[in-house]
Amino acid sequence: MARFEVTLQFIDVETFEQWRVHARRLLETEVSPAEVQWNVASDQMSLFGESEVDSRDAKTDASPTPATSNATTGKQPRVPKAFIDLAETIACHRDPCRWTLLYQTLWRLTHGERNLLDVITDEDVHQLHQMRKSITRDMHKMKAFVRFRKTIDESGEEMFIAWHRPDHRIVRQVSPFFSRRFRGMNWSILTPDESVVWDQKKLQYGPGVPASQAPADDELEDLWRTYYASIFNPARVKVATMKREMPVRHWATLPEATIIDDLLREAPARVDAMIETSEGFAQTAAAFMPSQRDVESLRIAASKCQACSLHCAATQTVFGIGPVTARVMIVGEQPGDQEDLAGQPFIGPAGGVLDQALQTVGIRRDEIYLTNVVKHFKFVESTSGERGKRRLHQKPNSREISACRPWLEAEIQSIQPDVIVCLGATAASALLGRDFRITKQRGRILKSEWCERTVATWHPAAILRMIDPGRKREMSEQLAADLRLAKS
Repeated sequence: MARFEVTLQFIDVETFEQWRVHARRLLETEVSPAEVQWNVASDQMSLFGESEVDSRDAKTDASPTPATSNATTGKQPRVPKAFIDLAETIACHRDPCRWTLLYQTLWRLTHGERNLLDVITDEDVHQLHQMRKSITRDMHKMKAFVRFRKTIDESGEEMFIAWHRPDHRIVRQVSPFFSRRFRGMNWSILTPDESVVWDQKKLQYGPGVPASQAPADDELEDLWRTYYASIFNPARVKVATMKREMPVRHWATLPEATIIDDLLREAPARVDAMIETSEGFAQTAAAFMPSQRDVESLRIAASKCQACSLHCAATQTVFGIGPVTARVMIVGEQPGDQEDLAGQPFIGPAGGVLDQALQTVGIRRDEIYLTNVVKHFKFVESTSGERGKRRLHQKPNSREISACRPWLEAEIQSIQPDVIVCLGATAASALLGRDFRITKQRGRILKSEWCERTVATWHPAAILRMIDPGRKREMSEQLAADLRLAKS
């Protein structure tokens, strides 16, 4: 039996230009991807220099495409420009397999799969796009997180220096952005791989620099921290999102990172202060609180509440209802249209869904206390359709929720339930914190400030609005299961 052996060609490559020269030669001699072993060149090699063979071959490179001819067929395969652009970007990636993946894709493009890049489900194409996405994100991070420090050079001129650690080799791709943004400054950006200097005329590149050689803090950083603290919005803090968008590994070079912990710690108090001092909203329901805190006294006092503007349009205050000895308290968002007219919570369509769920798990409505976070109906009027003017539910904002919060807290203190069930995101956020996510934390027994056993579940109105029958049935079953958990 004859034996066929494949002789591998080992090629060291560091830059896109080097890879392009070798890829052209391999295509011309019909060397398949299986016959090539691409290696990342030694770090001692000049990052952007060319070897002698590269320089020699590059002289014949007059075409923008990697392949100009085919020694076997005599044809001249053409490569889509989109691939050239993609390959130049992928060359910045740190994955050592990038050259193998690029040549494999190039081979397929020139051997019968010219429209390969349009097949986004193809494994190779998908991997290339994921690599490009990673590079694009890294370029965005570099633009966002580079922080210059002012120094004085030997000639006495100001020089601004920054040190940054990108995930990929993107200095040459991002430097033109900084030359446009800071055209009138002399600056340098140092990275572990390569450094760039701008003298207000041209960009010059040099070797990488370790973080230990970066300049220390300067007086500008105090100004930047002051500015950052002034624009920091405590009401919109999402820690997980912040860490995703501003990765912790970059914090060492960000002056504002030194005050983030303090800003996060002070955020709740700052939010309360913002709400208290907002224009046209200088008080909460605490100003209308009676001296007696039993439920009946609270109900009478709440009927006269004017802590927010919702009392102007609503028919009446819709306070909680149920026995003062109730072991279970159910908290919704706000009364609806029918509740506003009747003055009782959960008697409309959403109340019907809740009643059905309560019946399913064997909870009597007259044994529980029902209330809402907001006691007035917030709505917008609509005249569309054949039914004439309608009042459509509108979600309460943070000011209105904060204004009404003292009533809910007083109800909880008076009833002292064993379990609180939060219906929907608004109620859950009010009792479990702004970071609570109903889609992720529903159906668990959690500890809140007001009750050792707090359960969050779907609001019946959300189930009513669900269009997908299967999903609606699933949410109804989950609502019943969560109520069963509360009962247990």
